[in-house]
Amino acid sequence: MEDKQAMENILLSAKGVCDLYMHGALEASDTRVHQAFDRALNESICIQDDIYKKMQAKGWYPTEQVDQQKIDKVKQKFSTSMS
Repeated sequence: MEDKQAMENILLSAKGVCDLYMHGALEASDTRVHQAFDRALNESICIQDDIYKKMQAKGWYPTEQVDQQKIDKVKQKFSTSMS
C-alpha cells in the first residue's frame, strides 16, 4: 500500500473515531461518562489535526482558497435564517 493511501485510511479512521466519541458525549447521561467521552474526543481531534497537517505538508490533502464573495454570501444566508 502506498504511503498516501495509508495516511488517507488513517485519517478516515481518526475521523470515524471522532464521530463516535462526539455521539458518546452527546448521548451520555452520566457526567463522568460525558467528561470521559469529551476528553477522548478532544484528544482524537488533535490526532486528526496532526494527521491532516502531515498530509497537507506532503501535498496529499490539497485545499482550495474560497472567494471572499462566496464566504460573504453564505454568512448572509445563515445570518438571515438565524434571525
